[in-house]
Amino acid sequence: MTGKDTSSSSVTTDNKHLHPVYSVTNIQNKVRILDGEKVTYSAWVKLFKLHAKGYEVLKHIDGTKPPAETDEDYESWAKIDSIVLQWIYGTLSDDLLVRILDDQSTAQQAWNKLQSIFQNNKNSRASSLLQAFTNTPLASCSSLNEYFQKLKGIAEQLKDVDQPVTESRLVLQMVQGLPPEYDTTASFINQSNTSWDDARDMIEREQRRQAARQQHSALAAPRTATPTSVPPTGVNTNPTGLLSAPTIYTWPGSWSKLSRKPWSWKKLFRLLFTAVE
Repeated sequence: MTGKDTSSSSVTTDNKHLHPVYSVTNIQNKVRILDGEKVTYSAWVKLFKLHAKGYEVLKHIDGTKPPAETDEDYESWAKIDSIVLQWIYGTLSDDLLVRILDDQSTAQQAWNKLQSIFQNNKNSRASSLLQAFTNTPLASCSSLNEYFQKLKGIAEQLKDVDQPVTESRLVLQMVQGLPPEYDTTASFINQSNTSWDDARDMIEREQRRQAARQQHSALAAPRTATPTSVPPTGVNTNPTGLLSAPTIYTWPGSWSKLSRKPWSWKKLFRLLFTAVE
């Protein structure tokens, strides 16, 4: 075997024994950023543990004791642990990161600090979350989707403080926050013990139905006739200055009687001439 073949064989052997954790280039593509609102702590833990198990590093955050520093595997363990620690730091919001950042920490120590942040003061956090949960109507949100996400997010946060919300209670609260135009759909949901997904679908279909009806009503509405405008007082309605046809005046009485009185023709002529002027 040549030297080139020996080198190639050595690289292949090393790649076969490479730990799966080294194949991850960007953990943020796999685990979303934890901020406590859009991404709750419980949801983040589930995602992180799922990937930690898949890449064989779950023992770095599940309480397993690390090897002794004198152990021959300690150096390899320390390198992998630093990568897991980078995963934790890389998936936290800026506010959370500054609270647990420590270059001398292990992944387990950082994990425990983060856990204590979300589990301390459970009673006060639970009280504020419950108030927000029961006082979030659809009118306070810009859309149905935002309304659904907000209620679901608060329910997830309540789970983090040991106040889990059952699906039936979540559906009930969602229905209570709807405006009166959804009363018929809300009544049906309450009576049929509908699941969260089915209830959400029913409300979205009702919204689309109402929007289509309003659009049809707007198109079918009769157009009102444009009122004839009346010119205001003082406006010249004959800007061209052309004379209109003169008014024909008729003289009451019998023309035969006037013919017998020549002086009457003079009076009639003066009256007609004055009217035309």
